[in-house]
Amino acid sequence: MKIHCPNQAVKLIQQLLIILCFFVPVFIPGAIAQEVEHSKIETSFSQLLEYAYLSSAAYQDRQSIENILGQRGDVLTEHGNISGYQVSYFLSTNMRNKTQLLSIRGTSSFENTLAYIAMQQLNDQHTGIPLHQGFALTALDIYAQVRPKLIKDFKISTTGHSLGGAVAVVLAMYLDTDGYDVDQIFTFGQPKLTNVTGALKYKHLRLIRVVTEKDYVPLVPPLDLADIKNINIYWHLGEEIILLDMLPDKTDYSTTRGLQSMLRATRFLTEKPGVDNLQSHFMSHYIDSIKNKIGKATYTPYKNNFNIFDLF
Repeated sequence: MKIHCPNQAVKLIQQLLIILCFFVPVFIPGAIAQEVEHSKIETSFSQLLEYAYLSSAAYQDRQSIENILGQRGDVLTEHGNISGYQVSYFLSTNMRNKTQLLSIRGTSSFENTLAYIAMQQLNDQHTGIPLHQGFALTALDIYAQVRPKLIKDFKISTTGHSLGGAVAVVLAMYLDTDGYDVDQIFTFGQPKLTNVTGALKYKHLRLIRVVTEKDYVPLVPPLDLADIKNINIYWHLGEEIILLDMLPDKTDYSTTRGLQSMLRATRFLTEKPGVDNLQSHFMSHYIDSIKNKIGKATYTPYKNNFNIFDLF
């Protein structure tokens, strides 16, 4: 089903998508263009499940978080909330392994997430790149709270679901900029947070974005219409693992990067979200989908059915 927008907005979207699909691949840096190709995933689905549980833990109370971390040999170092953003977080420390972990919770509702991400990019002074202002402000608040408890020579990982995943990536950028040893970043259902410039600058981060095929949150924002003159297009960074729920056993998955990942967002402009999209965004759905693939995951090349004429 086509979405219905004012004629002027439709015209702007069509013009931008034409430019994107036919000209952007020519002008974008080679490092981004090369990311379209399938590359080896340096992780396992058992590890994905571990971080999915850690992302899910950020939705729970302090005692539950302590119990979950205790099973890993971690200690809860900091637990807090960012007022006004409906975002909570925790920092854990493992003295034996010399590691720390930051986990950030997303918003409490799908609708709030969609509303929150519809914001313009602003130049971030800490990183020097354009960042979604809401995610950056949330990350700065959390960073100010946890920084006194970060250990400089420990490896630090970040994780989060939905809005929390985007904040987890921004936090990793801040940590990397300030010389901390950023290890792995795992996000689940994470929306976009920067543009091509930002994705290039931080392409060295070990980011794995886990998405489900019907979850629309990772597809937005598709475009930044507030900065149309500069074509300031939101762009994902890192490796994208797409959890496919193909019958009968739901063991399939695909991977994308760069431009191919970006083109997945065109579905958001041509299809109306439904109940399946909402359910596909739940953290419980991510956990169940990952469980189905442990020990029997089957790689399936991702096929993008994008057709420019579907937009007219």
